[in-house]
Amino acid sequence: MFETSSKLEKLKLFAIVMWPILVTQVGLYMMNFIDTTMSGQAGAEDLAGVAIGSSLWVPILTGITGILLALTPILAQKIGAQKTEDISFYLMQGMTLALFISALVFIAGLLFLEPILAFMSLEENVAYIAKHYLIGLAVGMIPLFVYNVLRGFIDSLGQTKTNMFITLLALPVNALFNYLLIFGAFGFPELGGIGAGYATAITYWFIFIVTILVIHRVPPFSIYRVFREKIRISFGAWKEILLLGTPIGLTIFFETSIFSAVTLLMSQFSTEIIAAHQAAINFASLLYMVPISFAFTLTIAVGYEVGAKRMVDAKQYTNIGILLSIATGLIACVIIYVTRGPVATLYTNDPSVAYLIQQFLLYAIFFQLSDAINTPIQGVLRGYKDVNVPFIMALVSFWIIGLPLGYVLATYTQLGPYGYWVGLIAGLAVCATFLYVRLGIIQRRVAKIVYE
Repeated sequence: MFETSSKLEKLKLFAIVMWPILVTQVGLYMMNFIDTTMSGQAGAEDLAGVAIGSSLWVPILTGITGILLALTPILAQKIGAQKTEDISFYLMQGMTLALFISALVFIAGLLFLEPILAFMSLEENVAYIAKHYLIGLAVGMIPLFVYNVLRGFIDSLGQTKTNMFITLLALPVNALFNYLLIFGAFGFPELGGIGAGYATAITYWFIFIVTILVIHRVPPFSIYRVFREKIRISFGAWKEILLLGTPIGLTIFFETSIFSAVTLLMSQFSTEIIAAHQAAINFASLLYMVPISFAFTLTIAVGYEVGAKRMVDAKQYTNIGILLSIATGLIACVIIYVTRGPVATLYTNDPSVAYLIQQFLLYAIFFQLSDAINTPIQGVLRGYKDVNVPFIMALVSFWIIGLPLGYVLATYTQLGPYGYWVGLIAGLAVCATFLYVRLGIIQRRVAKIVYE
């Protein structure tokens, strides 16, 4: 990032920073997309098993990633304030914290995975696939969490193309090992959906190793001498990261876990409905990578300007990001409507499952715009380090309004499983409204403090 003097310069810089983030996000999500589509070609039970496994894993992954995202605004503001001597220290603390969190997640998996799957009363083979898919993913958990810390460091320097190139290198690795392990090609074991978990874990290790090498050897990252920092734990720094990151992580967790909770509640329906629901969510989530990329870019840009006490510039970046996100949200609505037929065939060869996927995708159209508003606003508020109130807003919107409404509609109306999607739409719309109001309050408050 660097200081700009006009809206046009800001638009150009915003685009330069964002498009590699978008490619990176899409690339990272494509691993899950490839897991799901290739598992679906192996059979409906494989698709359902991977769907259940993903529904348990994704909230944990995104929630912990959200905690570690605290480093991005911290580092962006340090760079904006020209306190570069603190960068290496905070980065090392982030990595040690990521290792500690990985250990906690591993222990939680040992204790709770079996009881959760038993509670869902799944078909035996679906539960088996879900369990062992998650075991495969766990092999790559540590490198994934530490990579997210390193990625925040790279992004905070505005060097977003680096993460993009690393992700693009990883995609063929992921596709290759999915093919080998799902279908048993070239003498590899035929694991079905379970193989997707191990393939993705291998890819996480690949990304981690490449990122380590880049930061260690390539300027401008190498000048910070990150891995030459003496390894020591600072609980004060952990506390600072957790105080900022925990609300971020919980906010993202509450938003993503409602989709997972719906998948778990849908275990009362048939394997075909579970598979179709997850396939539709999977495709809609691919398009969600656009607003979340706006959010990450806005956190960097706004954090940089706030650190330099240029509040007018921070507000201009905010307006640019939100307007562009809404425009792309409208385009996403059109894409879903037009391509829902061909998309369904990507996930399954079963005509009944394909029909259900298309029906779910029609509902997915309606929450694209809400995502296009609330997600970038969350990114802006993180740039201001305002995270506690958005966390409460997410909790109320998704778990007190959205999920109960969805349950009532799914259980007591003719909507059936589609009732849960109506609840999702309502929760997202309420959250978008809350966050928009909160943004105005924060902008006025910060401007008053700076200019007094």
